[in-house]
Amino acid sequence: MVRVGIMGDTDVPAVAELRVRGRQKAYAGIVPGSYLDAMSTEETARRTRERLADPAGTTTDLVAVAEDDEILGWAAYGPNPDAGWTLHALYVRPDRTGTGVGRALLAAVHEAVGPGTAVELWVLRDNSRARRFYELAGYAPDGAEDEEDYDGVPVTELRYRRTPAPPSGAAVQHLEARVGPVVRPEIGSVRGDSGG
Repeated sequence: MVRVGIMGDTDVPAVAELRVRGRQKAYAGIVPGSYLDAMSTEETARRTRERLADPAGTTTDLVAVAEDDEILGWAAYGPNPDAGWTLHALYVRPDRTGTGVGRALLAAVHEAVGPGTAVELWVLRDNSRARRFYELAGYAPDGAEDEEDYDGVPVTELRYRRTPAPPSGAAVQHLEARVGPVVRPEIGSVRGDSGG
């Protein structure tokens, strides 16, 4: 069973480790190895703490937690004046990919922002596994592209959007039947921007 709730200060080290390992696994062969090798859990944790301490921040951080309180995944989202909401990031521990943790986090984000609310995200064009994950959740590329520089190598990102019809509740019930109760977080319980 997976519980999803608001990330706390004590979760930052585990989330930083998960983010670094998740990026290294998901981006291998897509971004330069030099970039991935230089990633630091300590620096990621430091930037996350700074972001969380910013009183002007608007990002909400969620964690997916196992029954033994081990953190299995993390997602961050926030308001977007042009699109409703933005999913800034979603990472699952590499050894838990494909087990429903990512779906539970995404369901919690969708529940928190409200039924029928538009959500956008950016995904690396060559990250086919992530693209499939979001497409199965109702996202589709909207034609916008951007390039990010990773150690001097341009990598293309695609913008995906989801504008769902208001749910009947059956989708959440189906998810809960598969992975257990999904705790509905309150929007804005943790503040920060999407950096870090």
